[in-house]
Amino acid sequence: MLSEVLSKKACAQCGFCCSFRRQSLWELPRVPVSFTEKYRTDVNGEPVEYTFGEENGAACAVTELHGKYRTDAPEEEVLCPFLDPDSGCTLPAEDKPFDCSIWPLRYMRMPDGEMRVCLTPTCPEINKVPQERMRKLVADGLGEKIAEYAEKYPFMIKEYKNGFPVM
Repeated sequence: MLSEVLSKKACAQCGFCCSFRRQSLWELPRVPVSFTEKYRTDVNGEPVEYTFGEENGAACAVTELHGKYRTDAPEEEVLCPFLDPDSGCTLPAEDKPFDCSIWPLRYMRMPDGEMRVCLTPTCPEINKVPQERMRKLVADGLGEKIAEYAEKYPFMIKEYKNGFPVM
């Protein structure tokens, strides 16, 4: 969805969005429960654990990474279980979580309750792209697609975080 502004090669080489420190676990993509039935093992064939719940009134699951950390170091990162460090995401495009497909964009609930597409400011690659170009991409239809998906799957809506530019 973002190939107009981000090259797949640059994203695959970076991998920033596919590794998680403890403080960034809120960023883990929420997926429909059906996803967990299809994807039960990681790239190494090990079982993938999920936490099931409900967010914004919709049933969902999230990959459980808490048990994957080896230390108490806050800077330690754990990779997404579907990331092959050499070849990138192993999921087919049609099954890739929507949150991953729109990264570094997020659909966020603003403090006033309004929903907005926001930009994750920590993505190293997006910081090379002028924000006006991102705003145009959102205005030219991507924002509408994101809103439509969120209406169907409201679990993908994140609470607004300070510092995330509104697109």
